Amino acid sequence: MIGWPELVVIFVLALIIFGPNKLPDLARSLGRSVREFKKSMEWDEEAQKKETNGES
Repeated sequence: MIGWPELVVIFVLALIIFGPNKLPDLARSLGRSVREFKKSMEWDEEAQKKETNGES
């Protein structure tokens, strides 16, 4: 599991690599990606529940 020290190191490396101007855009894109992933996981769970209940 990633702890706080590792997260700080990752953030500092991202700051060095991408620069302070690009970080907000990268964070926004990451947030959208995570949101879409969660949405697709919820959709998949609902589809599995319908299959197990005999619905189509």
